[in-house]
Amino acid sequence: MSILNVENLTHGFGDRAIFNNVSFRLLKGEHIGLIGANGEGKSTFMNIVTGKLMPDEGTIQWAKNVRVGYLDQHSVLEKGMTIREVLKSAFSYLFELEKKMNDLCNQMADADPDTLMTIMEEFGTIQETLDNNNFYIIDSKVEEIGRALGLDAIGIDMDVTELSGGQRTKVLLGKLLLEKPDILLLDEPTNYLDTVHIEWLKRYLLDYDNAFILISHDIPFLNSVVNIIYHVENSELTRYVGDYNKFTEVYEVKKAQLESAYKKQQQEINELQDFVARNKARVSTRNMAMSRQKKLDKMDVIELAKEKPKPEFNFKEARAAGRYIFQTEHLVIGYDEPLSKPLTLSMERGDKVVLKGANGIGKTTLLKSIIGLIPPIEGKVTLGDYLYKGYFEQEMTGAKNNTCIEELWCEFPSYSQYEVRSALAKCGLTTKHIESQVRVLSGGEQAKVRLCKLINKETNILLLDEPTNHLDVDAKDELKRALKEYGGSILLICHEPEFYEDFATKVWDCSNWSTRV
Repeated sequence: MSILNVENLTHGFGDRAIFNNVSFRLLKGEHIGLIGANGEGKSTFMNIVTGKLMPDEGTIQWAKNVRVGYLDQHSVLEKGMTIREVLKSAFSYLFELEKKMNDLCNQMADADPDTLMTIMEEFGTIQETLDNNNFYIIDSKVEEIGRALGLDAIGIDMDVTELSGGQRTKVLLGKLLLEKPDILLLDEPTNYLDTVHIEWLKRYLLDYDNAFILISHDIPFLNSVVNIIYHVENSELTRYVGDYNKFTEVYEVKKAQLESAYKKQQQEINELQDFVARNKARVSTRNMAMSRQKKLDKMDVIELAKEKPKPEFNFKEARAAGRYIFQTEHLVIGYDEPLSKPLTLSMERGDKVVLKGANGIGKTTLLKSIIGLIPPIEGKVTLGDYLYKGYFEQEMTGAKNNTCIEELWCEFPSYSQYEVRSALAKCGLTTKHIESQVRVLSGGEQAKVRLCKLINKETNILLLDEPTNHLDVDAKDELKRALKEYGGSILLICHEPEFYEDFATKVWDCSNWSTRV
């Protein structure tokens, strides 16, 4: 049974085509991975099928009475609400029914017998719906999902505006799972999630009976939960049966076959064109030349897709730092309350240190405290000599109305336009991306703009807060290569062991000293 049908979808932004006459179908029980490079239109597709964006052409048809749950890359939470209130809002339709049932109770006192019978029937139907949906144990269900996602550790009555990026993702994910929609749409749900909760989500999706569409650049995660792949490339959407590994296998075979057919056809075209050019003027061979020209005119010419620009990340290195990058003495980090026990840590020149641990235990706070962006509650940080710092924040800050060119020019005002364009192109951004405003770019493209600023600055210490979030497979692999070759020091926050285990010299588990565990 088809849950969602998309036919002849065409969509673009300005002169940039995102989809060209594509079709898509989602069947009951299908677990779909929607994959493709940054900026190919994966999130745009989700926004179109959920009605947030109107396509230029095409039809989107959902099956009747289908409840859709959508976890968006850019979801926001309302200020003033607690975690508990956000999670309970998953059952807002049930609370509306309870309110209606209470109103019916009030109407019963003044109703005549016929009206009373009608009211009681409606009352009974609502009561049955509430019972079937476990309305009277909502609080325990909220507590259960809070425990599963580790939200109980930070306090389920905390204001959502005080949460870290990973904690916000968990709250939104928890609300979505409590809603139990007929179809889940998940846009990069593992971003900001730590290893423990990625494993929990993996088990949940493996046992999920309904259909879902998942966007993710986390290949091991994709392989473990999907059975259908839809690949977005060059404005087309292609369906493959199997997991990501099966897709790559079939995709490479198809690509090789197409390239072989293209070479063979190009050879035939050259031979025909050569024959026509040599023989069209002679009376004796003119007819043969015209025949071959007709064959050329009717030929369905094979076109190879344009190769996407591959990013190149090569960090510029400053002079060597002193022996110590930083030293801390009885450092207690936090805001209103301590997030850590007193810390006495040191990092030496050449160290490549990874901070790991659950969301919300203070990894970002520790990094910001070390570089002086957040004052410590107690203790002190001593930075080493001759430090040239490069800082990659978890989320983009500043004016997103700038174009990519303007964004880089603000950082490097002495660059010529050619140098700015060249620097952005090396990070895998096309001319259309480079001339676009930053706000219309995908999360991965925005990350490439920020990485562009970082690699063009001379540094000897890189402080990277979840740099792999939103990056596609090619960009992630290239960043890993660049960090392995970087001669300076690195302090990295990351939840992907397969990304850092080849170059990390030390891994600090922040849960060992956090007060939040």
